[in-house]
Amino acid sequence: MAILGTLLKRGIRLRESLEQEYSSPIELQKLELKKLLIAASKTEFGHKYKFKEILHEFIKKGNTFYDVYKANVPAYNYDKIYEEWWYRLKEGDQNITWPGAIKHFALSSGTSGSTSKYIPISREMVNAIRKTGVRQILALSKYDLPDRLFTTGILMLGGSTDLEFNGTYFAGDLSGITTGRLPIWFQRFYKPGLEIAKNKNWGEKLEKIVENAPKWDIGIIVGVPAWLQILLEKIIERYQLNTIHDLWPNLTIFVHGGVNFEPYKKGFEKLLSRPLIYMETYLASEGFLAFQAFPNRKSMRLVLNNGIFYEFIRFTKENFDEDGEIKQGAETLSIDQVEEGVEYAILISTCAGAWRYLIGDVIKFVSLAQSEIVITGRTKHFLSLCGEHLSVDNMNKAIELVSNELNIDIREFTVLGRPHGTLFGHHWYIGTDDKVDAAQIRALLDEKLKSLNDDYIVERQHALKEIKVKILPQAIFYEWMRSMGKEGGQNKFPRVLKGNKAEEWLAYVQENNK
Repeated sequence: MAILGTLLKRGIRLRESLEQEYSSPIELQKLELKKLLIAASKTEFGHKYKFKEILHEFIKKGNTFYDVYKANVPAYNYDKIYEEWWYRLKEGDQNITWPGAIKHFALSSGTSGSTSKYIPISREMVNAIRKTGVRQILALSKYDLPDRLFTTGILMLGGSTDLEFNGTYFAGDLSGITTGRLPIWFQRFYKPGLEIAKNKNWGEKLEKIVENAPKWDIGIIVGVPAWLQILLEKIIERYQLNTIHDLWPNLTIFVHGGVNFEPYKKGFEKLLSRPLIYMETYLASEGFLAFQAFPNRKSMRLVLNNGIFYEFIRFTKENFDEDGEIKQGAETLSIDQVEEGVEYAILISTCAGAWRYLIGDVIKFVSLAQSEIVITGRTKHFLSLCGEHLSVDNMNKAIELVSNELNIDIREFTVLGRPHGTLFGHHWYIGTDDKVDAAQIRALLDEKLKSLNDDYIVERQHALKEIKVKILPQAIFYEWMRSMGKEGGQNKFPRVLKGNKAEEWLAYVQENNK
């Protein structure tokens, strides 16, 4: 068991993972916030919001520390924290929201805005991401896996490690930042290797991986489902294989994140001779928040003791406006105040200088005892034109049900909310290369959504008068991403398009799907 053996030989222990399994979530979070406030107490942010005074509350019994913290420090979205604080980090200013200078920024547009976001990545954050990655590897000990798996390679399909440097800071995909700083011991397992990983041309990078694929014994693949599926299809086509297991017989685990895997699963499994173990991760540009800690579960455990403090806001129309922004007076909750089965937006405070930061994801707890969550959508990626409040979770599930019932492969889709006279409509764009009847898909999709969402069925009888479905080749979704400079790596196709992005998509489809 080379990987696990190497970890243990180098003194990387299970202590932190076990600490989380047997400690109170709120006590772990209290300690984590205390560490963050101590570290940043001498920064400009810490001075303004009186971190030293807040720290006095940690001596007291109970959770007054959280009441004082949220009373002193405002909640931030990206635009607010960037305009007030983070823009100075890019200018090289030090001790602003985190001690010292920030030398790396992860570029992220999420899946909506057209302008890249610059997310600060501190040395402490890189180390935290690495430690959580090690915990996930150690979690493999809970699976019944053959010893030979732990001597095979791990193919990680991410962004370029050749980062942009402007004289003050480096910028690129988070995967490129972290991959370029892999520990020496891990590089013997890592594929495609640092040389190929540097390539900024996504097409060339895929070709290099295809070219070298027969040289590697891959046991674990890591990446966004859409791009890994494209890669495996290229390898199978190049070497005239029946399945990828003809080349990589030890391939056993697929570690994925960023999007719901179910829409890809049917098409993906056509490339395999046997099922894989699917492990989900929650690695955002702002930090490594959660990973699947147990076999045969679709939930992930929040990492409570490694550089991130979490807060939760019920994702309701009382707390969020139609643009997915927090309303004045929305109540925030600590981890001991949440309930199972309720949708929450997340605020995070991190060891990279994000403070009470709205990360944009919506989650639901499935186990409070084990701090296990599932991601149900994005604060900005829902449709509620007239009160239907259709979440990405609803959309993914409906597409999964339709594809299973019709036995077709729907890999990508997106939805636009459009006016229909004085009322409203949903326009669906569905990517499949199978022969399908758009009218049949429309009827089935509408039926499934009615069964999944009570608000939807009510509004279909009133203001939501039109449902349109347009079938497109799957390739057009990836070609559009390429045209937007969002090909490969950590980029995902948005499930909901609004504003300028919606208009750009409509123009692109009209021009390129003749």
